[in-house]
Amino acid sequence: MRTGRKGFTLVEVLVALAIVSIALLSALRAAGQGTNNVGELRSRLLAGWVAENLLAEHRARADWLPLGIQRGTAREGGLDFAWREEVIATPNVAFRRVDVRVFAAAEETHSLAHLAGFIVNAPGPRR
Repeated sequence: MRTGRKGFTLVEVLVALAIVSIALLSALRAAGQGTNNVGELRSRLLAGWVAENLLAEHRARADWLPLGIQRGTAREGGLDFAWREEVIATPNVAFRRVDVRVFAAAEETHSLAHLAGFIVNAPGPRR
């Protein structure tokens, strides 16, 4: 019987180190995924602003857009975006629906933002 000796055996220390290393790797992985999500959220926020800006410009200029699809690019927050705007007729001839989709500049397969709005053909003199 051992008397007077207290402490951990080598096996106990190795098991404790293994548990701590697994916990630290899990925390590191979670932090890495959080960093990736921040970039995606930033892109989506800026893409939403691009869509809102397009609709706000049409309303401010009182544009009466032709039916169909138009494409363009915009830069917001240091990032380049491609947008596609589809103008659709409505049952009321004085209104048109505008669907704006915003994509990353490199690809047009995954939309970052989608916004639908309406423009009005107001009566009166037009410029």
